[in-house]
Amino acid sequence: MVRLGELGIEVDLILFHPYDRWGFVDLGRAADERYLTYLVRRLWAYPNVWWSMANEFDLIWQKGIDEWERLASVVRTNDPAGHLLSIHNMGMVYDHSREWVTHVSMQRMDRYRTAEYVDQWRQQWGKPVIVDECGYEGNIEPSWGNVPATELVRRFWEGAVRGGYVGHGETYYRADEQLWWAKGGELTGQSPARIDFLRRITAEAPGGILEPIGAPADTDAPAAGVAGQYYLIYFGLSQPLFCTLTPPPGRYRVEIIDTWHMTIDELPGTFECGRVDRPCRDA
Repeated sequence: MVRLGELGIEVDLILFHPYDRWGFVDLGRAADERYLTYLVRRLWAYPNVWWSMANEFDLIWQKGIDEWERLASVVRTNDPAGHLLSIHNMGMVYDHSREWVTHVSMQRMDRYRTAEYVDQWRQQWGKPVIVDECGYEGNIEPSWGNVPATELVRRFWEGAVRGGYVGHGETYYRADEQLWWAKGGELTGQSPARIDFLRRITAEAPGGILEPIGAPADTDAPAAGVAGQYYLIYFGLSQPLFCTLTPPPGRYRVEIIDTWHMTIDELPGTFECGRVDRPCRDA
C-alpha cells in the first residue's frame, strides 16, 4: 500500500465479489463482520485506500440490500478516517442516495453508452460519479473486452466533460492467456497515453477539475468549464466543418484539441464577445 501511494495510485479495495471458488462470499454474518472489522482496522491508516463494498454486488445472491447496509455500517464504524466508500453493480444499480455512499460507482449500462449518463447521475444523486467499467481496450470475444482504443478514448472524454471520472483497463489476448485486466503486466494498447493527455488538460483547467457547463455554441456537444472564463467543448462523434461560438462578453483565446494525435493548435489572435466563426476539425 505504501509503494502504491508513492506511485500516486489510489487503491479502490474490493471487499466482496461473486467470482469466488473458496466460499468467502458466504461465510455467514458473524464471520463477514469479523473479516471486515479486521481488514478495515488493518488498513484504514493508509491515506490512499478506498472501500468498494462489492464488485457486481447484484451477482452475490447470498446478500440482500439489508445485509449490504449492515456491512457498510461495519466498515464505517471501524474506519475513523472516513475513507471513500461505494458499491459496484452489474445490472441492478444500487441506491447511491444512501448516506454512507460517498460516490457513485457504475458499470456500463449497455453495449455502447455509459459515459453519456454521467451528468444525469450527478444530478440524480448529487455525488461524484466514477465509471469503473465502461468497457476495455482489447480484442477478446465478449463485447465488454473488445473496445477499440479510439472508442475508449472517446468514452473517457465524454465522461470527463460531463463531470465524471472513467476507469481504464486492457484485455488484449496474449499467448499465455493472461489478461492485463486480471493479472497486470505491461500495457500494450493505444489509449493510456491519450488518457494521460486528458489528465494533463484536466489538471490545467480552472481548479484542476472539469465542471459541466452549457456550451456557448449552437451545438448539443457536452462542455465543461467556468462561465465567461473557460470552455472545453467536446465534439466526440461529430465532425462539424465550422463551429460558431457566442461566449459572454470578454476576450478569448481559442485552441483546437486533437484528442487522438494529442495536439493543441491555438488560433492566431484573441476574440471578442459575440460570434466567433472558425473551422473545427476532429477534436
